[in-house]
Amino acid sequence: MNTLDIQQLRLRLPGTARPVLDGVDLTVAAEETVALVGESGSGKTLTSRSVLRLLPKGATAQGSVLVEGEDVLAMTPARLRRLRTHTAAMIFQDPRAAINPLRRIGDFLTESLRLDGGTDAADADRRAGSMLEAVGLTGGVLRQYPDRLSGGMLQRVMIAAALMGDPALILADEPTTALDVTTQAEVVALLGDLQRRFGTGLLFVTHDLGLAAAISDRVYVMYAGQIAETGPADTLFNRPRHPYTAALLASTPRLDAPRSDLGPDAPRGSGSGGRFAARLAAIEGQPPSLREALAGCPFAPRCRYATAVCTEELPEQLPVAGDPVHRVACHHSDQVAGGEPR
Repeated sequence: MNTLDIQQLRLRLPGTARPVLDGVDLTVAAEETVALVGESGSGKTLTSRSVLRLLPKGATAQGSVLVEGEDVLAMTPARLRRLRTHTAAMIFQDPRAAINPLRRIGDFLTESLRLDGGTDAADADRRAGSMLEAVGLTGGVLRQYPDRLSGGMLQRVMIAAALMGDPALILADEPTTALDVTTQAEVVALLGDLQRRFGTGLLFVTHDLGLAAAISDRVYVMYAGQIAETGPADTLFNRPRHPYTAALLASTPRLDAPRSDLGPDAPRGSGSGGRFAARLAAIEGQPPSLREALAGCPFAPRCRYATAVCTEELPEQLPVAGDPVHRVACHHSDQVAGGEPR
């Protein structure tokens, strides 16, 4: 049984012409790291928040979101509260927005256990101290206020808070975005170590494809509320079969990218001989608006492979030949071999 199993999830918001999430299927197994990637506004955060039923006001959801075999969308308030305390936990993008600045770190970490009624204050404090040590902080942090800690330390506190209830699933919503690159690497390494120690499944939401490739076992690529492509990380990044995945990869900076000579008028500081890294590829156009109903493939207006069938028929997500785990929703996936054509 998967730790997380989302099946045909559709989420609608008031005033929109189409679902914000439209038929999302996604799974996370125990001890597995799954990355969910895509442009801003593609539905990544809403997908992760739906696992805890943290939905926007007025939202209506269809389908099923199974955590440890139980449907979150059908849970009673009491069962949902226990899910959020013990079964699944989220690490939010901005720890300073998630932690009350007027309360000590110890109060923040132990609140859920104390309110749950099953843990006394002393045991909750001991658990909090143990979790802080697990993330590389000392027990003295319990007495500190958030403004006394750096961004990296606060993100470690958020990870400790997620582990307080011994969850089977951790949802990480771009937890490294606001951190410098050194702290990012430390947080990512810490998450991997803790995942192995505690045996949790991890859904890692990110727009950083390089990071997703480095840490994940499998990847889901999301566009306009739909899963465009999914597969093992090494397969998907080395041999993408959806034009959107290939375009995202082509727009990612690389140290080994070819260089181009921009001539004698190139600005100073451009390196030896006025040579620059070649200009990054860009995905033309804009993602579709929620005020517009979609017909056919949502990526068709931005896709150089698009034909009439793409604008008329929504592609079914099908296995790539020879690899049943690698699936893609594209009418012309056989034309995409390793990247966007130059």
